[in-house]
Amino acid sequence: MPQAFGGGPAQVVGDAMLEARDLTALFRARVALTPTGVAYRQFDSETNAWVDWTWAAIDAEVARWRAALAKERFEPGARVATLMVNSVGYVAVDQAALSLGLAIVPLHVTDNPGNLAYILEDCSAAALIVDNPAYWARLAPQLRDHANLKRVVVISESSDEIAADPRATRASQWLAQAQTEPAPLAALTPETLTAIVYTSGTTGRPKGVMLSHRNVVSNVLAVRQCVDATPQDVFLSFLPLSHTFERTAGYYLPIATGSVVAFCRSVAFLMEDMRATRPTILISVPRIYERAHLAFHERLATQGALARAASDIAQRLGWRRFEAAQAGATHGVTALERIAWNLFDPLVARKVRAAFGGRLRIAVAGGAPMPLAASRFFLAMGIAVHQGYGMTESSPVVSVNRIGRNVPESVGELIPNVEARIGDNDELLVRGPGVMIGYWRRPDDTKATLDAQGWLHTGDQARLDGDRVFIKGRIKDIIVTSTGEKVSPVDIEEAIGADPLFEQVMAVGERRPFLSVVAVLNPALLAEEARRLGLTGSPQEIIDSEKLRASALTRIKRALAHFPDYATPRKVVLTLEPWTIAAGLMTPTLKLKRLAIEGAFENEIAALYAR
Repeated sequence: MPQAFGGGPAQVVGDAMLEARDLTALFRARVALTPTGVAYRQFDSETNAWVDWTWAAIDAEVARWRAALAKERFEPGARVATLMVNSVGYVAVDQAALSLGLAIVPLHVTDNPGNLAYILEDCSAAALIVDNPAYWARLAPQLRDHANLKRVVVISESSDEIAADPRATRASQWLAQAQTEPAPLAALTPETLTAIVYTSGTTGRPKGVMLSHRNVVSNVLAVRQCVDATPQDVFLSFLPLSHTFERTAGYYLPIATGSVVAFCRSVAFLMEDMRATRPTILISVPRIYERAHLAFHERLATQGALARAASDIAQRLGWRRFEAAQAGATHGVTALERIAWNLFDPLVARKVRAAFGGRLRIAVAGGAPMPLAASRFFLAMGIAVHQGYGMTESSPVVSVNRIGRNVPESVGELIPNVEARIGDNDELLVRGPGVMIGYWRRPDDTKATLDAQGWLHTGDQARLDGDRVFIKGRIKDIIVTSTGEKVSPVDIEEAIGADPLFEQVMAVGERRPFLSVVAVLNPALLAEEARRLGLTGSPQEIIDSEKLRASALTRIKRALAHFPDYATPRKVVLTLEPWTIAAGLMTPTLKLKRLAIEGAFENEIAALYAR
């Protein structure tokens, strides 16, 4: 197998590919280079089998969508929003729109209708492509007054009725009515807008990150120099294509490398699809590795002392092998260690690798910090987990660890064409062709994030060791969940605090799979709430009741109705004891001492995330 994330230059993949200056040219070059190669693999629920699409076949599907979109006569640069799961259909829509000079606005299928409607209005979307009638049914009432929205296309061929709207049509009818001859490609430039990707940033309402073809293509080709993927590689795509991380690393990069992309049916089928498709490259957020790490140790806890001892030995031996393989290692693996590994690998490590399909050679972790214990575990088991760093505003990859130079405590070395320096307050600043155009219709926010010299202010504190980046923390209070979502706790806390039942509020969820809230309740209003719910007993008994917690969560969700779903806390810790300066939980200016409060409620918070 080829070396991934190697230190040398990437293989030449063809002059046309390397010379591509826009995403359409990249796709056209790939189709021309390997037309009969397998491009995508997708599960067909009707035949209960995986179906392959060649590059020529997907090109024909793109042509159908391009003809239909061209018939709508949208202005160049018009926004086409996609509310779709990862699929061949998504690729066809995306490539067709881009080839006509239209800009994609990828939407999260799990987002709430109010937030989706805000995004569609903010970007003045001309078209919306939806792959599920249920999504459209929930969204349609919110879009009646959206004058800019001219066309809604619902892809599903199910018998479900689509919500009545003169703009809405089924994809089968819409595609059939289009002209049969191919629509011409638009004259694109590297500066043409390719996407507006909305990110929550530091405010309650999301901001649209404007990315050009130059931004994305430069990032793809730079990453291509760091990962020696080939047409023999299989990527498993399960992170939503509404995330820039998946769009660049899990979708556009395989076009550049000619690799196969297998579309996972859903996260619920992730491990089953992993075994079925046997990926060689996995792009993921840390949470997936964390869950697998936790599941391993949960199973181990039910086994005997011999199994636990074998696991400990395998992890120590595996870690020694990893250390010995790194550049600059002073000691190799001894003969005795090799013999021992040959014994313990099939007993422990090979079983862990089998859960990921058995041939995973590179596993990228990005979007959130990776717990060191989980990283060390998988590296010891022979699964090459490589942390990277980036943000939507940088298209997104800034740095990544390479094989042979993998330092789990870091987020890797800068990719080609990216510069970095440390600014005030140890802030990491990055510059390069992948840095965004700016925020859609937000000049002040753009100016605050992107300075006159082209440096992107990341908001992350870091240190640099040559080209290697170590993230220390964030300057602003931004929570990054283990699924990679970024939310502003201040915005959440202010919204919840508008409900008089909650006197003080703090959101938690850093490096955890979802948000929770710790809240101090108003004693008088608690008594009223208890009467309404029919609760009796001492104040502590009332606070400990599941009924009160459920009621509090309902009120919290109501207060956050206009926030994205991922910014809505799922669990809550309630208390009557106020946070004070004297108790060391507030600053003299009455700001929350977050670490101190988390420490005071350490056990309660841990219980929320016990599973």
